[in-house]
Amino acid sequence: MSDFNHAFILSPGNWTGEGKILLNMVEEELIFNTNWSVQTRDFSEKVECMQEIIVQGLSENMRNQLSFYDFQANSFTVDMENQNVGRIVGKGVYDDKLIGWEFRNNGMNFEGFETYHLQPDGSYLMHGEYVTSDQFRTQIEARIWPSSGEQPPFNEEEEEPHEGEES
Repeated sequence: MSDFNHAFILSPGNWTGEGKILLNMVEEELIFNTNWSVQTRDFSEKVECMQEIIVQGLSENMRNQLSFYDFQANSFTVDMENQNVGRIVGKGVYDDKLIGWEFRNNGMNFEGFETYHLQPDGSYLMHGEYVTSDQFRTQIEARIWPSSGEQPPFNEEEEEPHEGEES
């Protein structure tokens, strides 16, 4: 676990974010804000997180309770629980520029993934896609940053470097 050098997930603190959600059943983009509360690792190296998602125009916020544990050289396990899906277990991966996790082949009508690409300013560009068995698809694009820091501008053009480019 000592190789895990990301501030997001393994350092206790609060993260703020903003982005857009695209639903295949709706023709418009939904703008949202998110807040993450990352707790201190417990004695078993488990990290508990609470994520709140506030979608503009919707009265009810969504809350995800996430637990990250079983950290290996470049992988971990993640549990996510919310009132829409229930509890689901997934696999995560990481390297020095990326944190990501996916929920697949789980016997539920829900699967998908999220990736967080570390940016030079310490923020992360997030991309996620989820699908249900009835083909309801959700795509998410966002940026998150430490709540104590200044908000970086959301720029969808900024991405991880392409092959051969300097980072």
